[in-house]
Order: sequence, then structure tokens, then C-alpha cells
Amino acid sequence: MEQSINTSAIDSQGQGLHYRTCTLCEAMCGVEIKTENNKIVSIKGDKNDPFSRGHICPKATALQDLHEDPDRIRRPIERTDSGWKEISWNEALTKTANRLKDIQHNYGRDAVGAYLGNPNVHNMGAMLFGKDLLHKLRTKNKFSATSVDQLPHHVVSHLLFGHQLMIPVPDIDRTDHFLIIGGNPLASNGSIMSVPDVKNRLKAIKKRKGKVIVIDPRRSETAEIASEHHFITPGTDALLLLAMLNTVFEEQLCSPGDLKKHVNNLYSLEPVVAPYTAERVAPITGVSAEATRQLVREFCAAKTAICYGRMGCSVQQFGTLTQYLIMAFNILTGRLDAPGGMMFTHPAADILPKSSKGHFGKIKSRVRGLNGFGGELPVAALAEEILTEGKGQIKAMVLAAGNPVLSTPNGTQLDKAFSQLDFMVSIDFYRNESNRHANIILPPVSALEREHYDIVFHTLAVRNTAKYSEALFNPSEDAMHDWQIFLELAYRLNGKPTLKQTLEHRAKMALGPKAVLDLLLRSGPYGGGLNLFKGISLSQLKKNPHGVDLGPLNAKLPMGLFTPDKKINMSLSFFKPDIQRLEQHFFGQESKKTNHNSLRLIGRRHVRSNNTWLHNSRRLVKGKSRCNMMIHPESASALGLENGQMAKVSSRTGSVTIATEITDEIMPGVISIPHGWGHNREGTGWKIAEKHAGVSVNDLTDELFLDELSGNAALNGVPVTVEAQH
Repeated sequence: MEQSINTSAIDSQGQGLHYRTCTLCEAMCGVEIKTENNKIVSIKGDKNDPFSRGHICPKATALQDLHEDPDRIRRPIERTDSGWKEISWNEALTKTANRLKDIQHNYGRDAVGAYLGNPNVHNMGAMLFGKDLLHKLRTKNKFSATSVDQLPHHVVSHLLFGHQLMIPVPDIDRTDHFLIIGGNPLASNGSIMSVPDVKNRLKAIKKRKGKVIVIDPRRSETAEIASEHHFITPGTDALLLLAMLNTVFEEQLCSPGDLKKHVNNLYSLEPVVAPYTAERVAPITGVSAEATRQLVREFCAAKTAICYGRMGCSVQQFGTLTQYLIMAFNILTGRLDAPGGMMFTHPAADILPKSSKGHFGKIKSRVRGLNGFGGELPVAALAEEILTEGKGQIKAMVLAAGNPVLSTPNGTQLDKAFSQLDFMVSIDFYRNESNRHANIILPPVSALEREHYDIVFHTLAVRNTAKYSEALFNPSEDAMHDWQIFLELAYRLNGKPTLKQTLEHRAKMALGPKAVLDLLLRSGPYGGGLNLFKGISLSQLKKNPHGVDLGPLNAKLPMGLFTPDKKINMSLSFFKPDIQRLEQHFFGQESKKTNHNSLRLIGRRHVRSNNTWLHNSRRLVKGKSRCNMMIHPESASALGLENGQMAKVSSRTGSVTIATEITDEIMPGVISIPHGWGHNREGTGWKIAEKHAGVSVNDLTDELFLDELSGNAALNGVPVTVEAQH
């Protein structure tokens, strides 16, 4: 059946231009999609988008690949003894709800687990209505990609600012000095920093006589265009930051300015960082004492400056402590809530007042007793919660747009666990390495068949903007949106619904995400409230398909804080035990247990990839394989490895065999393998990805190797051994 186009910009011959936001990463680039005869002809950058200014990265073209992909599932399918077969939506939804109800009736509500993958946060409907299904399940066993990614940011923001989503972002367009620790925005297009055209924005800092400094175990794409790059031993960022803070106090560079009035326990770190001199930590971090002190002096001397840390800082053993120290460094040097520093957004659709502020330790995992945060448990505990028998054991899973077998630590163990479930339902339009174990797959529409507004990423943007995108294509009559699937399952889990439940369900299905978005816009900082003719509303955004510019970031403190006393809480009570753990790990008895023959594994990102879910795009996987092991010439020579030779990489959890790339781009003693590959398991349904399978780095990462403070997975700094294969 030929799809019809849904846009007023298309003429009667099905030709025209459609403007929308790319949904494939955090950057929110505007795209211009040209169509002829109801088919996509081209996807280009929207030059009139005030935020992205015509820039797009290669990923944008994958919107067409995903939409047209013959491997994409378009109707519900059920796994049977004779293979997968299509079933009706009514049958699929009813069977799913009944199986989930039966399992919870027989084993308790925690017998059903849920995992939400990264694409959900790029989906307005899923963000606004996914919670309905989770609330109806009432299980504590909720997991997501958060705990293999940005969980430390949420924990720190919750403790300091009173809300897990109140995360400051770099005011990149007005800064003179940008210090990036463990981040590679040229590959990620920004991360917890929505920033299109980041390469030119970084170059602009240098053009205005500023500096961009990168600290990373790899000389990344971002480091290549930076003013300076310093190698650092993986997992030692917290030590470096302690030494930097030591220098701030020792050289009397502390200058919080107006922040002094808004911070409790401002100087509590001074005695704690005293032992961590630049000289003491340098042999461990690999950053010389002089370089460490110079980093601090130049940062403090700059008129405006930012210290920003991302994946390399977050997904390591001391990730949460590292993010706290980064925030403390910005606060003590007066770089928070100031133009050109780390600032907070004023999003048009402000979800913070209406969302959970976050809570820590209210729930714990059954097997290891790991603390949950914000109603979720660390995903590193998922496999053991399925495999360990007893009360509360997970017997069924709901996967929504996720592939945790390739995305979370010890994927081999999780693959085994999924194979032993009594039931799994997946909301996804591919059959991937995780949901190949599903009993039923419920496929939602593609990104081009749904309307879009970035609920979350406007909250993390480096400039205040707002943009709504209509759907380009009308979904077929037998298609469902993610939000409709969530609401239908939640409703059917009622058993015999009451009249009130039925009316509420019908109202939500009729109004959908657009009505909620309009309410958020009207009640937001630029809305007119009850006055229908003033302020930003959905109807106004529809008239501005390129988006609306709302100006640069501006000050938000103290009234924007969610703490009861409207002050930043710099208390060390939560973090002090982890500093003691760090001391023991690097300088105490624990340090003597280190296997000096092992190498340290780090991941890496690429601008043509996004986790596991873009590898079936023919445009993005073409060219030479990007799934290889980077290793320094010194390390390769010691192992007898030659360029291109296959090597066996092993850890506590397993091993992979992978081609070698010898390069001085990475520091000695470290190897790098990209995340998201490993499409070589039987029973998947994406042909292009299988032809470019690669290996899964998460067959090497370890579910026991954690950031103990938050439970976030430590995917960087994993000890591994490497053997040449002949």
C-alpha cells in the first residue's frame, strides 16, 4: 500500500518540501526533506533552522533508510514453533496483557521487568505516555539505558540542585575557554549538551582567541581540532579533578563570585582535596603536575570558561564522584549560571516542575542490593535478577526500543537470561539481538510517520529554541504509534476496567501527545497561560516549521533551584565515602592487586553510528569496517601484533576476536573498541547489520565492575588481556 504524505507544503502531485527535526541524536538538527510522487528524494540541512543553521551530520540520511527499510516490522508478530507469524493488533495486545497479568498473579508484580532503550527519549509520544504502562505494571524491576550512560549527571543534579533533570549545559557560543574531559562532541554531536554544528562552534572559540582543551585516553576527532590534548589513564579523572581543586585552593584561585550567596558548604572540599597534589596524582593519571597546574591557571584566568565531562567521565568506577568534582570546579571558579560558563535552559515546554525530582535508595535490587535511583534499578543487575531463583525473580520482560544484549555489561550473560524467560514482549520495529527471544513484537510507526517535539533535548540545549514537526507520512490504517501501544497495554492490564478508567483511556487516545505538548507550552515560561492568543502555543509553532529562536541561555539561580532553601547543596556527606574508596583503590592495598600485564579497555563513538540501532542503514555502514581494536605501537609491539592482524581480547566475562588498528591516536596500555556492534547472533532480522556484524564490546564489559556510588556501569577502564592470533 502506497503511503500518503501529510503536509501542507506538498502540492497535488505529491511534490514539495517538509521541515522537521532529525530524531537520531541529541543535536536536534533541522532537516529539509524533498519529496516527489510521495517518495523521499533528498534530505538536507534546513538553512532556516535558527538552531542548526543548515548543518546536518551523515546520520540524518538514515531517516529515509529506517522508514523504507524492507527489514522493518510493520505488523505485530508472534514467535511460534514453526517460526514468526503475523497476528492482528487486537490479538497481540490481548495476548500480551493476559500473559503479563498471569505472571504477576502467579509470581508477584516484580516478576515482570521493563527495559527502556535510548530511542524512547527521542520520541515525544513515548516520553509522555510510556509512564502509563510502567505505572500500571507497578514493578520495581524497571531498567533503562540511563545506567549505562548519564546516571551520574542525574544523581549529582538531584543532590546539588534538587532535581535530577536540572543539568547545566555549556554556553558554548559565548565561552572563551572550553575544557572537555572524556567527551568527543564531534562524534556524538554533543551529549548532555544538545549542540548542532559543534565543529564550527568549537572552531569559533579558537577564532575569538579562546582555547579548546581535550583530556582523553584517545586523541579523538574533537582532540584533533582542539588547541591542546592531554592523554589520561582511563578511570583516573576523579584524581585529576581532585588535584585541580587542590590547585584552586593552594594558589588562591577560588572565585565563586555571586554564587557565594547561593551555595551551602561552599568550601567543604578544601580539607578533603589537600592530600591530592598535582605531584602526587601525576604518576597515576599520566597528566604531569605542571600540565595539571597550568590547566587550572589558564581556566581561572579566562574571562569565561567551561569544564565539561561526558561519557569517559560517567561510565567508569568513579563516574558519579567525577561529575560532582566537575560541578564543584565550575562553582568554585564562578563558572556556573554565568554567560560563557555552565548554564541552565529555559525550555518552552518545561517538564521539570511536572516530573520526578529523583530519589536515591528507595528501592534495591534483590540479588546484590544495588540502590535504585529515580524509580529505576541499575541495568548491570538485570541478568542476575532473571537467573537467580527465588521470590521476586523476573519471569517476564517488556522491552521498549532497546537492545540491552549489545548495550549493557556482560551481554552474553544477559542473552542467556533472556532465553530463559517465561515471556517477553518487545515494542520495536526490528528483530534485534535482544528481542529475538521475544514471544511477541509490537512494531510502532517510523520517525517520519509521527509528529515530533524534543521534550528532553530542548531542556539540554546550548540555546533556548522551540520546534514542532508534523508527521511527513500518514501511517497506514493498521499501524500504531508507540504511545498508543503503551496506553492500550496499560488499559488492558486493568482486567475489567471501571467506567472512569475507560473514559480516561478514551480521552488520552483521542487527545494524544499533541494536547499534552500544547498544555506544556502554554504553561511554560514563554506561554500565555489561559490567554489563548498570547505566548507560545502548539498552533504558533505549527506556523513556524523551521523553529523559533528564544535567545541565549540566561541566569536561573537561585529561584530556578528545586532545593527547599533555594541553595545549591555542596555537602560532601554522599561523596566522602567514595573519596575514601578512591584513596584505597589508587594508593592503598587495593592498588597492589592490579594486574600490570592487563590493558585498559575504553569505548569510542563515531558520527555515522548511534549505539546499536543505525547499523541497518546502508548509507551509514558503507565503507571500511569501523569495528576494530585501536592499540598503541608500543603495546602492539610488546604483544607481537601487526596492523590488521586479528587479536583475541579477553576479560572476566568473555572474549572477542577483532582486527587490530595500530595507531598513536591512543595512549600506551589502552585499547579502544567501539560500542554497539556484534550483530552475529542467530535469529535476528536485520540483513545489512548482519553483513557488518563486528563484535560486541559488551561481551567484555563486566556487570560486577561498577561505579559503586550510583550503580552506573563502568564500561571504561575495564581490565583486559590481548593475544595475537596467528
